[in-house]
Amino acid sequence: MSNLFSKVLLVVGVWMMALEIGQSQNRYLVYFKDKAGTSYSTANPQHYLSARAIARRQRQHIAVSERDFPPNASYIQSIKNLGATVLYKTRWLNGVLVETNSTTLSQILALPFVKGIEGNGDIRNARVSAENRSNNKTDKWGTTTTEGYGFSENQVKMLCADSMHSAGYRGEGMLIGVLDGGFQNANLHPSLQPLFNENRVLSTFDFVDNETDVYDDHSHGTNVLSCMASYMPDTLIGTAYKASYVLLRTEDDATETKIEEAYWVFGAEYADSLGVDVINSSLGYSEFDNPAQNYTYSQMNGDVALSTRGADLAAQAGILVVVSAGNSGNSPWQYITAPADGDSVLAVGAVNPAGIRTSFSSIGPSADGRVKPDVAAQGSFVVVATPSGSYAYSQGTSFAAPLLAGMAAGFWQAHPNLTNVQVMNYLKQSGTQAQSPDYLLGYGIPNFKKADALASECTTQKCVPVTARIVK
Repeated sequence: MSNLFSKVLLVVGVWMMALEIGQSQNRYLVYFKDKAGTSYSTANPQHYLSARAIARRQRQHIAVSERDFPPNASYIQSIKNLGATVLYKTRWLNGVLVETNSTTLSQILALPFVKGIEGNGDIRNARVSAENRSNNKTDKWGTTTTEGYGFSENQVKMLCADSMHSAGYRGEGMLIGVLDGGFQNANLHPSLQPLFNENRVLSTFDFVDNETDVYDDHSHGTNVLSCMASYMPDTLIGTAYKASYVLLRTEDDATETKIEEAYWVFGAEYADSLGVDVINSSLGYSEFDNPAQNYTYSQMNGDVALSTRGADLAAQAGILVVVSAGNSGNSPWQYITAPADGDSVLAVGAVNPAGIRTSFSSIGPSADGRVKPDVAAQGSFVVVATPSGSYAYSQGTSFAAPLLAGMAAGFWQAHPNLTNVQVMNYLKQSGTQAQSPDYLLGYGIPNFKKADALASECTTQKCVPVTARIVK
Protein backbone atom coordinates (compact mmCIF):
# COMPACT_ATOMS: atom_id res chain seq x y z
CA MET A 1 0.00 0.00 0.00
CA SER A 2 1.46 3.38 -1.02
CA ASN A 3 2.13 6.09 1.55
CA LEU A 4 -0.30 8.36 -0.31
CA PHE A 5 -3.04 5.76 -0.09
CA SER A 6 -2.36 5.15 3.61
CA LYS A 7 -2.54 8.85 4.45
CA VAL A 8 -5.65 9.29 2.36
CA LEU A 9 -7.46 6.49 4.15
CA LEU A 10 -6.87 8.22 7.48
CA VAL A 11 -8.60 11.32 6.15
CA VAL A 12 -11.47 9.40 4.60
CA GLY A 13 -12.08 7.70 7.92
CA VAL A 14 -12.87 11.07 9.49
CA TRP A 15 -16.05 11.60 7.50
CA MET A 16 -17.16 8.23 6.21
CA MET A 17 -18.88 5.75 8.52
CA ALA A 18 -19.20 2.02 8.12
CA LEU A 19 -22.57 0.38 7.72
CA GLU A 20 -23.94 -1.04 10.94
CA ILE A 21 -25.92 -4.24 10.60
CA GLY A 22 -29.54 -4.02 11.65
CA GLN A 23 -33.06 -4.61 10.54
CA SER A 24 -33.95 -3.39 7.09
CA GLN A 25 -35.94 -0.22 7.75
CA ASN A 26 -36.49 3.10 6.06
CA ARG A 27 -33.62 5.40 5.16
CA TYR A 28 -33.61 9.14 5.66
CA LEU A 29 -31.09 11.85 4.84
CA VAL A 30 -31.17 13.99 7.99
CA TYR A 31 -29.83 17.56 7.94
CA PHE A 32 -28.35 19.45 10.89
CA LYS A 33 -28.84 23.15 11.59
CA ASP A 34 -25.19 23.98 12.22
CA LYS A 35 -21.73 22.71 13.06
CA ALA A 36 -21.58 24.41 16.44
CA GLY A 37 -19.16 23.02 18.98
CA THR A 38 -17.06 21.24 16.37
CA SER A 39 -13.54 20.18 17.25
CA TYR A 40 -12.35 20.96 13.72
CA SER A 41 -10.87 24.24 12.55
CA THR A 42 -9.79 25.89 9.31
CA ALA A 43 -6.29 26.19 10.80
CA ASN A 44 -5.83 22.40 10.79
CA PRO A 45 -7.49 21.07 7.62
CA GLN A 46 -5.15 18.07 7.60
CA HIS A 47 -7.45 16.56 10.26
CA TYR A 48 -10.24 16.08 7.71
CA LEU A 49 -8.69 16.59 4.25
CA SER A 50 -5.73 14.94 2.56
CA ALA A 51 -2.65 16.98 1.67
CA ARG A 52 -3.62 16.68 -1.97
CA ALA A 53 -7.13 18.03 -1.31
CA ILE A 54 -5.68 20.97 0.59
CA ALA A 55 -3.13 21.66 -2.16
CA ARG A 56 -5.88 21.71 -4.81
CA ARG A 57 -7.72 24.38 -2.87
CA GLN A 58 -4.56 26.41 -2.30
CA ARG A 59 -3.62 26.40 -5.99
CA GLN A 60 -7.01 27.86 -6.81
CA HIS A 61 -7.11 30.28 -3.88
CA ILE A 62 -10.11 28.49 -2.36
CA ALA A 63 -10.23 28.89 1.39
CA VAL A 64 -11.00 25.90 3.57
CA SER A 65 -14.27 26.70 5.29
CA GLU A 66 -16.73 25.34 7.82
CA ARG A 67 -18.46 23.56 4.95
CA ASP A 68 -15.43 21.24 4.80
CA PHE A 69 -15.81 20.22 8.46
CA PRO A 70 -17.36 16.82 9.19
CA PRO A 71 -20.74 17.01 10.96
CA ASN A 72 -20.76 17.48 14.72
CA ALA A 73 -19.84 14.16 16.34
CA SER A 74 -22.08 14.77 19.35
CA TYR A 75 -25.08 15.30 17.05
CA ILE A 76 -24.37 11.98 15.39
CA GLN A 77 -24.00 10.21 18.72
CA SER A 78 -27.33 11.61 19.90
CA ILE A 79 -29.03 10.11 16.86
CA LYS A 80 -27.35 6.77 17.43
CA ASN A 81 -28.42 6.86 21.07
CA LEU A 82 -32.03 6.90 19.90
CA GLY A 83 -31.45 3.55 18.19
CA ALA A 84 -31.00 4.71 14.58
CA THR A 85 -28.24 3.23 12.44
CA VAL A 86 -25.99 5.87 10.91
CA LEU A 87 -24.83 4.75 7.47
CA TYR A 88 -22.91 7.70 6.04
CA LYS A 89 -22.36 11.34 6.83
CA THR A 90 -22.02 14.38 4.58
CA ARG A 91 -19.74 17.33 5.21
CA TRP A 92 -21.07 19.59 2.47
CA LEU A 93 -24.76 19.13 3.22
CA ASN A 94 -24.15 18.76 6.98
CA GLY A 95 -26.08 15.64 7.78
CA VAL A 96 -26.26 11.87 7.99
CA LEU A 97 -27.98 9.03 6.17
CA VAL A 98 -29.77 6.95 8.77
CA GLU A 99 -31.70 3.71 8.77
CA THR A 100 -34.56 3.65 11.24
CA ASN A 101 -38.33 3.43 11.68
CA SER A 102 -40.88 6.24 11.60
CA THR A 103 -41.19 6.34 15.39
CA THR A 104 -37.49 6.93 15.90
CA LEU A 105 -37.47 9.38 13.02
CA SER A 106 -40.01 11.50 14.89
CA GLN A 107 -37.66 11.53 17.87
CA ILE A 108 -34.75 12.51 15.63
CA LEU A 109 -36.72 15.37 14.08
CA ALA A 110 -37.51 16.66 17.57
CA LEU A 111 -33.82 17.07 18.42
CA PRO A 112 -32.97 20.78 18.70
CA PHE A 113 -30.05 20.61 16.26
CA VAL A 114 -31.93 18.76 13.48
CA LYS A 115 -33.06 20.91 10.56
CA GLY A 116 -35.14 18.30 8.70
CA ILE A 117 -34.85 15.56 6.09
CA GLU A 118 -34.39 15.39 2.33
CA GLY A 119 -37.76 15.12 0.62
CA ASN A 120 -40.82 13.85 2.40
CA GLY A 121 -39.71 10.51 3.76
CA ASP A 122 -37.78 7.35 2.91
CA ILE A 123 -35.17 8.47 0.40
CA ARG A 124 -35.30 5.05 -1.25
CA ASN A 125 -39.08 4.85 -1.55
CA ALA A 126 -38.68 2.18 -4.22
CA ARG A 127 -41.51 -0.16 -3.34
CA VAL A 128 -42.70 -0.75 -6.89
CA SER A 129 -43.19 -3.80 -9.05
CA ALA A 130 -40.29 -5.59 -10.71
CA GLU A 131 -41.88 -4.78 -14.07
CA ASN A 132 -41.70 -1.05 -13.45
CA ARG A 133 -38.11 -1.36 -12.32
CA SER A 134 -37.03 -3.14 -15.48
CA ASN A 135 -38.76 -0.54 -17.63
CA ASN A 136 -36.84 2.23 -15.91
CA LYS A 137 -33.62 0.27 -16.12
CA THR A 138 -33.47 0.47 -19.89
CA ASP A 139 -33.62 4.27 -19.83
CA LYS A 140 -31.26 4.46 -16.90
CA TRP A 141 -28.03 3.86 -18.78
CA GLY A 142 -29.37 4.98 -22.13
CA THR A 143 -26.82 2.91 -23.99
CA THR A 144 -26.84 0.07 -26.47
CA THR A 145 -23.81 -2.13 -26.80
CA THR A 146 -23.10 -4.71 -29.47
CA GLU A 147 -20.03 -6.93 -29.46
CA GLY A 148 -17.61 -5.93 -32.16
CA TYR A 149 -14.09 -4.73 -32.82
CA GLY A 150 -13.01 -1.25 -33.73
CA PHE A 151 -10.41 1.41 -33.23
CA SER A 152 -10.52 4.48 -31.04
CA GLU A 153 -8.69 6.84 -33.38
CA ASN A 154 -11.70 8.98 -34.30
CA GLN A 155 -13.01 9.50 -30.77
CA VAL A 156 -9.55 10.64 -29.61
CA LYS A 157 -8.69 12.81 -32.62
CA MET A 158 -12.07 14.55 -32.54
CA LEU A 159 -10.90 16.32 -29.38
CA CYS A 160 -7.35 16.69 -30.70
CA ALA A 161 -6.29 14.52 -27.77
CA ASP A 162 -3.77 12.75 -30.00
CA SER A 163 -1.84 16.03 -30.25
CA MET A 164 -2.15 16.37 -26.49
CA HIS A 165 -0.55 12.95 -26.05
CA SER A 166 2.20 13.78 -28.53
CA ALA A 167 2.96 16.91 -26.51
CA GLY A 168 3.48 14.72 -23.44
CA TYR A 169 0.18 15.31 -21.64
CA ARG A 170 -1.40 11.95 -20.99
CA GLY A 171 -2.74 12.60 -17.51
CA GLU A 172 0.45 12.08 -15.51
CA GLY A 173 0.01 13.43 -12.00
CA MET A 174 -3.73 14.00 -12.42
CA LEU A 175 -6.29 12.18 -10.27
CA ILE A 176 -9.73 11.41 -11.73
CA GLY A 177 -12.68 10.19 -9.70
CA VAL A 178 -15.24 8.04 -11.54
CA LEU A 179 -18.74 7.78 -10.06
CA ASP A 180 -20.67 5.00 -11.74
CA GLY A 181 -22.68 1.80 -11.35
CA GLY A 182 -19.82 -0.69 -11.08
CA PHE A 183 -16.61 -1.65 -12.85
CA GLN A 184 -17.16 -5.32 -13.61
CA ASN A 185 -13.85 -7.07 -14.38
CA ALA A 186 -12.11 -3.76 -15.10
CA ASN A 187 -9.13 -5.03 -13.14
CA LEU A 188 -8.83 -7.97 -15.56
CA HIS A 189 -9.24 -6.28 -18.94
CA PRO A 190 -6.08 -6.31 -21.11
CA SER A 191 -6.40 -2.66 -22.12
CA LEU A 192 -6.55 -1.58 -18.48
CA GLN A 193 -3.63 -3.66 -17.23
CA PRO A 194 -1.14 -0.76 -17.34
CA LEU A 195 -3.46 1.15 -14.99
CA PHE A 196 -3.47 -1.67 -12.45
CA ASN A 197 0.11 -2.84 -12.95
CA GLU A 198 1.33 0.69 -12.21
CA ASN A 199 -0.90 0.96 -9.13
CA ARG A 200 -2.71 4.02 -10.44
CA VAL A 201 -6.08 3.04 -8.97
CA LEU A 202 -5.58 4.78 -5.62
CA SER A 203 -8.88 3.88 -4.00
CA THR A 204 -12.19 2.10 -4.57
CA PHE A 205 -15.47 2.12 -2.68
CA ASP A 206 -18.96 0.79 -3.24
CA PHE A 207 -21.48 3.06 -1.50
CA VAL A 208 -24.40 0.85 -2.47
CA ASP A 209 -23.08 -2.29 -0.78
CA ASN A 210 -20.68 -0.56 1.65
CA GLU A 211 -17.57 -2.42 0.60
CA THR A 212 -14.34 -1.73 -1.24
CA ASP A 213 -14.90 -4.19 -4.10
CA VAL A 214 -16.25 -2.40 -7.19
CA TYR A 215 -15.30 -5.04 -9.73
CA ASP A 216 -18.26 -7.41 -9.27
CA ASP A 217 -21.18 -5.17 -10.21
CA HIS A 218 -22.45 -3.48 -13.38
CA SER A 219 -20.30 -3.21 -16.53
CA HIS A 220 -21.18 0.42 -17.28
CA GLY A 221 -18.29 1.82 -15.27
CA THR A 222 -15.87 -0.49 -17.06
CA ASN A 223 -17.02 0.90 -20.40
CA VAL A 224 -16.72 4.46 -19.09
CA LEU A 225 -13.32 3.98 -17.47
CA SER A 226 -11.90 2.49 -20.66
CA CYS A 227 -12.64 5.71 -22.57
CA MET A 228 -10.10 7.45 -20.34
CA ALA A 229 -7.72 4.87 -18.93
CA SER A 230 -7.22 2.14 -21.57
CA TYR A 231 -3.91 1.69 -23.30
CA MET A 232 -3.91 -0.96 -26.00
CA PRO A 233 -2.13 0.41 -29.09
CA ASP A 234 -3.95 -0.13 -32.38
CA THR A 235 -7.12 -1.05 -30.50
CA LEU A 236 -8.18 1.31 -27.70
CA ILE A 237 -6.32 4.24 -26.17
CA GLY A 238 -8.04 6.45 -23.63
CA THR A 239 -7.76 10.20 -23.46
CA ALA A 240 -5.98 10.15 -20.06
CA TYR A 241 -4.27 6.79 -20.04
CA LYS A 242 -1.51 7.84 -17.63
CA ALA A 243 -3.73 9.46 -15.01
CA SER A 244 -4.51 7.93 -11.63
CA TYR A 245 -8.07 7.00 -10.70
CA VAL A 246 -10.51 6.62 -7.83
CA LEU A 247 -13.34 4.20 -8.69
CA LEU A 248 -16.59 4.67 -6.82
CA ARG A 249 -19.88 2.83 -7.17
CA THR A 250 -22.76 5.17 -6.34
CA GLU A 251 -25.44 3.73 -8.63
CA ASP A 252 -27.67 0.72 -7.92
CA ASP A 253 -28.61 -0.96 -11.19
CA ALA A 254 -31.58 -2.75 -9.60
CA THR A 255 -33.48 0.41 -8.70
CA GLU A 256 -33.76 4.09 -9.51
CA THR A 257 -34.35 6.12 -6.34
CA LYS A 258 -33.09 9.31 -4.78
CA ILE A 259 -30.83 7.43 -2.40
CA GLU A 260 -28.51 7.04 -5.40
CA GLU A 261 -28.24 10.81 -5.54
CA ALA A 262 -27.26 10.73 -1.86
CA TYR A 263 -24.62 8.11 -2.69
CA TRP A 264 -23.45 10.45 -5.47
CA VAL A 265 -22.87 13.23 -2.94
CA PHE A 266 -21.08 10.84 -0.56
CA GLY A 267 -18.92 9.69 -3.46
CA ALA A 268 -18.07 13.23 -4.51
CA GLU A 269 -17.06 14.10 -0.95
CA TYR A 270 -14.94 10.95 -0.76
CA ALA A 271 -13.26 11.94 -4.03
CA ASP A 272 -12.71 15.46 -2.72
CA SER A 273 -11.09 14.21 0.48
CA LEU A 274 -8.65 12.16 -1.61
CA GLY A 275 -7.74 15.23 -3.64
CA VAL A 276 -9.15 14.35 -7.06
CA ASP A 277 -8.77 16.97 -9.78
CA VAL A 278 -11.59 15.78 -12.03
CA ILE A 279 -14.81 13.89 -11.43
CA ASN A 280 -16.47 12.03 -14.29
CA SER A 281 -20.05 10.93 -13.76
CA SER A 282 -21.95 9.30 -16.59
CA LEU A 283 -25.17 9.26 -14.58
CA GLY A 284 -28.34 11.31 -14.74
CA TYR A 285 -31.53 11.67 -12.72
CA SER A 286 -35.01 12.86 -13.66
CA GLU A 287 -37.47 9.96 -13.31
CA PHE A 288 -37.55 7.34 -10.58
CA ASP A 289 -39.17 3.99 -9.84
CA ASN A 290 -41.66 5.83 -7.66
CA PRO A 291 -43.18 8.65 -9.77
CA ALA A 292 -43.69 10.69 -6.60
CA GLN A 293 -39.94 11.24 -6.55
CA ASN A 294 -39.74 12.48 -10.16
CA TYR A 295 -38.23 15.84 -10.97
CA THR A 296 -39.97 18.27 -13.27
CA TYR A 297 -38.17 20.18 -15.99
CA SER A 298 -38.70 23.38 -14.00
CA GLN A 299 -36.53 21.85 -11.28
CA MET A 300 -33.57 21.46 -13.65
CA ASN A 301 -32.43 24.94 -12.64
CA GLY A 302 -29.17 24.13 -10.86
CA ASP A 303 -30.66 24.47 -7.38
CA VAL A 304 -33.09 21.63 -6.66
CA ALA A 305 -31.79 18.12 -7.41
CA LEU A 306 -29.73 16.53 -4.66
CA SER A 307 -26.98 15.36 -7.02
CA THR A 308 -26.83 18.81 -8.64
CA ARG A 309 -26.34 20.51 -5.31
CA GLY A 310 -23.54 18.06 -4.56
CA ALA A 311 -21.93 18.59 -7.96
CA ASP A 312 -21.85 22.36 -7.56
CA LEU A 313 -20.34 22.00 -4.09
CA ALA A 314 -17.65 19.75 -5.57
CA ALA A 315 -16.93 22.45 -8.14
CA GLN A 316 -16.71 25.06 -5.39
CA ALA A 317 -14.01 22.89 -3.78
CA GLY A 318 -11.95 23.25 -6.98
CA ILE A 319 -12.88 19.99 -8.72
CA LEU A 320 -13.68 19.96 -12.43
CA VAL A 321 -16.98 18.06 -12.54
CA VAL A 322 -17.77 16.49 -15.93
CA VAL A 323 -21.16 14.82 -16.38
CA SER A 324 -23.12 13.28 -19.22
CA ALA A 325 -25.97 15.48 -20.47
CA GLY A 326 -28.37 12.54 -20.67
CA ASN A 327 -29.85 10.32 -23.35
CA SER A 328 -33.38 11.68 -23.39
CA GLY A 329 -33.34 13.51 -26.71
CA ASN A 330 -35.81 11.08 -28.26
CA SER A 331 -38.02 10.73 -25.18
CA PRO A 332 -40.91 12.87 -23.91
CA TRP A 333 -38.55 14.28 -21.25
CA GLN A 334 -36.09 15.46 -23.93
CA TYR A 335 -34.02 17.69 -21.64
CA ILE A 336 -30.80 17.38 -19.67
CA THR A 337 -30.94 15.46 -16.40
CA ALA A 338 -29.41 16.18 -13.00
CA PRO A 339 -26.62 16.89 -12.23
CA ALA A 340 -26.02 18.19 -15.78
CA ASP A 341 -28.11 21.24 -14.90
CA GLY A 342 -25.51 22.38 -12.35
CA ASP A 343 -24.27 25.97 -12.58
CA SER A 344 -20.64 24.90 -12.25
CA VAL A 345 -20.49 21.51 -13.98
CA LEU A 346 -19.44 20.69 -17.53
CA ALA A 347 -22.34 18.83 -19.16
CA VAL A 348 -21.40 16.84 -22.26
CA GLY A 349 -23.69 16.04 -25.15
CA ALA A 350 -23.07 13.45 -27.87
CA VAL A 351 -22.17 13.62 -31.56
CA ASN A 352 -21.63 10.87 -34.11
CA PRO A 353 -18.21 10.11 -35.67
CA ALA A 354 -18.80 12.89 -38.22
CA GLY A 355 -19.36 15.45 -35.46
CA ILE A 356 -23.13 15.71 -35.97
CA ARG A 357 -25.43 15.66 -32.95
CA THR A 358 -26.99 12.29 -32.14
CA SER A 359 -30.76 12.38 -31.77
CA PHE A 360 -30.67 10.75 -28.32
CA SER A 361 -28.46 13.47 -26.80
CA SER A 362 -30.43 15.50 -24.25
CA ILE A 363 -31.00 19.14 -25.00
CA GLY A 364 -31.15 22.38 -23.04
CA PRO A 365 -31.52 24.97 -21.89
CA SER A 366 -31.52 24.57 -18.13
CA ALA A 367 -34.84 25.59 -16.63
CA ASP A 368 -33.41 29.00 -15.75
CA GLY A 369 -32.24 29.61 -19.33
CA ARG A 370 -28.53 28.74 -19.24
CA VAL A 371 -26.78 27.08 -22.18
CA LYS A 372 -26.83 23.32 -21.70
CA PRO A 373 -25.26 21.00 -22.63
CA ASP A 374 -21.98 22.90 -22.33
CA VAL A 375 -19.91 20.96 -24.87
CA ALA A 376 -19.99 17.71 -26.85
CA ALA A 377 -17.84 14.71 -27.76
CA GLN A 378 -18.27 11.47 -29.69
CA GLY A 379 -21.12 9.47 -28.20
CA SER A 380 -21.98 6.94 -30.91
CA PHE A 381 -19.81 4.16 -32.28
CA VAL A 382 -17.49 4.69 -29.33
CA VAL A 383 -15.03 1.85 -28.81
CA VAL A 384 -15.07 0.63 -25.19
CA ALA A 385 -13.69 -2.24 -23.16
CA THR A 386 -16.15 -4.93 -22.03
CA PRO A 387 -16.10 -7.20 -18.95
CA SER A 388 -15.51 -10.23 -21.18
CA GLY A 389 -12.06 -8.91 -22.06
CA SER A 390 -13.07 -7.83 -25.55
CA TYR A 391 -14.14 -4.55 -27.13
CA ALA A 392 -17.43 -3.16 -28.36
CA TYR A 393 -19.06 -0.21 -30.05
CA SER A 394 -21.33 1.66 -27.65
CA GLN A 395 -23.42 4.79 -27.72
CA GLY A 396 -24.58 7.33 -25.19
CA THR A 397 -23.54 10.58 -23.60
CA SER A 398 -22.14 8.16 -21.00
CA PHE A 399 -19.08 7.82 -23.23
CA ALA A 400 -18.88 11.36 -24.54
CA ALA A 401 -18.36 12.57 -20.96
CA PRO A 402 -15.30 10.45 -20.07
CA LEU A 403 -13.66 11.11 -23.43
CA LEU A 404 -13.95 14.81 -22.65
CA ALA A 405 -13.00 14.37 -18.97
CA GLY A 406 -9.76 12.65 -19.95
CA MET A 407 -8.91 15.40 -22.44
CA ALA A 408 -9.71 18.02 -19.79
CA ALA A 409 -7.34 16.30 -17.35
CA GLY A 410 -4.53 16.44 -19.92
CA PHE A 411 -5.26 20.08 -20.68
CA TRP A 412 -5.16 20.92 -16.96
CA GLN A 413 -1.89 18.98 -16.68
CA ALA A 414 -0.50 21.26 -19.39
CA HIS A 415 -1.73 24.37 -17.55
CA PRO A 416 -1.61 23.49 -13.84
CA ASN A 417 -2.01 27.07 -12.64
CA LEU A 418 -5.54 27.36 -14.02
CA THR A 419 -8.62 27.06 -11.84
CA ASN A 420 -11.30 24.50 -12.58
CA VAL A 421 -13.52 27.31 -13.84
CA GLN A 422 -10.82 28.54 -16.20
CA VAL A 423 -10.29 25.02 -17.52
CA MET A 424 -14.01 24.70 -18.19
CA ASN A 425 -14.20 28.05 -19.93
CA TYR A 426 -11.12 27.51 -22.11
CA LEU A 427 -12.62 24.22 -23.27
CA LYS A 428 -15.83 26.03 -24.15
CA GLN A 429 -13.94 28.76 -26.00
CA SER A 430 -12.14 26.11 -28.06
CA GLY A 431 -15.43 24.53 -29.14
CA THR A 432 -16.70 24.32 -32.69
CA GLN A 433 -19.68 26.49 -31.76
CA ALA A 434 -17.88 28.90 -29.45
CA GLN A 435 -19.17 31.93 -31.34
CA SER A 436 -22.77 30.73 -31.41
CA PRO A 437 -23.55 28.24 -28.62
CA ASP A 438 -26.98 26.61 -28.74
CA TYR A 439 -29.19 24.31 -26.70
CA LEU A 440 -28.28 21.22 -28.72
CA LEU A 441 -24.48 21.01 -28.40
CA GLY A 442 -23.65 24.06 -26.32
CA TYR A 443 -20.26 25.43 -27.32
CA GLY A 444 -19.64 22.42 -29.54
CA ILE A 445 -16.71 20.00 -29.66
CA PRO A 446 -13.64 21.25 -27.72
CA ASN A 447 -10.19 21.09 -29.29
CA PHE A 448 -7.05 20.63 -27.19
CA LYS A 449 -4.79 22.58 -29.55
CA LYS A 450 -7.13 25.57 -29.61
CA ALA A 451 -7.64 25.53 -25.85
CA ASP A 452 -3.89 25.18 -25.32
CA ALA A 453 -3.21 28.14 -27.59
CA LEU A 454 -5.79 30.27 -25.80
CA ALA A 455 -4.34 29.44 -22.39
CA SER A 456 -0.75 29.89 -23.59
CA GLU A 457 -1.46 33.31 -25.06
CA CYS A 458 -3.29 34.42 -21.95
CA THR A 459 -2.31 37.77 -20.44
CA THR A 460 -3.63 39.48 -17.35
CA GLN A 461 -6.12 41.30 -19.53
CA LYS A 462 -7.16 38.34 -21.65
CA CYS A 463 -7.28 35.50 -19.13
CA VAL A 464 -10.53 33.83 -18.21
CA PRO A 465 -11.56 35.20 -14.79
CA VAL A 466 -10.65 33.08 -11.78
CA THR A 467 -14.04 33.56 -10.14
CA ALA A 468 -16.39 32.96 -13.02
CA ARG A 469 -18.51 30.51 -11.06
CA ILE A 470 -22.20 31.12 -10.45
CA VAL A 471 -22.97 30.59 -6.77
CA LYS A 472 -26.61 30.77 -5.69
